[in-house]
Amino acid sequence: MVFRPNPTTVPHQLGRQSDMKKLFVAILFGGRSGEHEISLLSARSVLEKIDRDRFEVIEVGITQEGTWLVGKQVLKAFEERNYSLLKPACLIAEPGSHTIYTREKRDDHDQLRPYRKIDVIFPVLHGTFGEDGTLQGLLELMEIAYVGAGVLGSAVGMDKALFKHVMRANQVPVLSDLVFSRKEIESGLEQVLDTCESLSAYPLFTKPANLGSSVGIAKCNNREQLTEGLQDAARYDRRVMVEKGLQKPMEIEISVLGNEFPQASVPGEIVPGDDFYTYEDKYINGISHSVIPAELPPEMMDSIRDIAIRAYKAIDCAGMARVDFLVDQDGKEIYLNELNTIPGFTQISMYSKLWEASGISYSDLITRLIDLALDRQQERTRSLHQYRRKDA
Repeated sequence: MVFRPNPTTVPHQLGRQSDMKKLFVAILFGGRSGEHEISLLSARSVLEKIDRDRFEVIEVGITQEGTWLVGKQVLKAFEERNYSLLKPACLIAEPGSHTIYTREKRDDHDQLRPYRKIDVIFPVLHGTFGEDGTLQGLLELMEIAYVGAGVLGSAVGMDKALFKHVMRANQVPVLSDLVFSRKEIESGLEQVLDTCESLSAYPLFTKPANLGSSVGIAKCNNREQLTEGLQDAARYDRRVMVEKGLQKPMEIEISVLGNEFPQASVPGEIVPGDDFYTYEDKYINGISHSVIPAELPPEMMDSIRDIAIRAYKAIDCAGMARVDFLVDQDGKEIYLNELNTIPGFTQISMYSKLWEASGISYSDLITRLIDLALDRQQERTRSLHQYRRKDA
């Protein structure tokens, strides 16, 4: 069954500005994350397929050190790692300041010069400092429209451990887990190992609490592998999650689109070529493949779609998310694994492929996300930020 979104509940404003000037959209990519390279791949697809008749595009790259850069062919410069012709840039955290400024050194101090006015920001940033609410906080202070979830949805979606707490509070099924700080692992490794082994029989999975694209994730089948997994995950985050593993899981993904009235795509199955869906499996070795739509009973497909939307609403997500599930092939139990608020966004990423199978092209998907950003910003402006007495 191919699921087609209800046009009355997915805001889609194609053509609404046909008689108006183009919108200036800043595409942000790169960033201070282990997913920096994946961000460049996503940005390449967006820049190739965004509707240039409707949108004027400004490329903004963020280096792995956190420097914002603008100029000509920014993405190409990032791909070639040659930033010599680019200029440092910044945004100002003030309401109504919808301008990108360049920074120039003059007499031992920075001088700001207006570079471009912008209407919407499209972050194509995965992982920390882009998908975790930090960037979203800056954009909220600016009161500018931006694609994707807000501060709350981004932060909760990014933190795997906190996300699970919220899911349990909403009766969404998730696997058992434990969370340890980096210092706990460094100072009391043996005790941590003993506690982990009391959680469940092997396999156990170790994960940085805040990261994506399977970076730092390990499947551990014994104590030695668990030790290595904990130490590796602690390289990427100060908090590490240890999760019960399933013996024969199906990996199911579903895409969600919308703000207050989100819609879910058809589910798809990831068939990993590795022991699980690792970083190498996703982006390097090319062995994994997908089955779209997933070969599941209709009632299970409906249940997964329902859980995805419940999870999306529970964290006040907006714009988009890819929601990942594990299905125990023995017991046919469904477990929500995680929710990605800025999923991989290439033309061959699961997020876009699932929507294509549900009737929305990649180019149209980009436009819808920008429309949703404008809609959400318009809704934000309706909120009062100063107390007004009713009789005043």
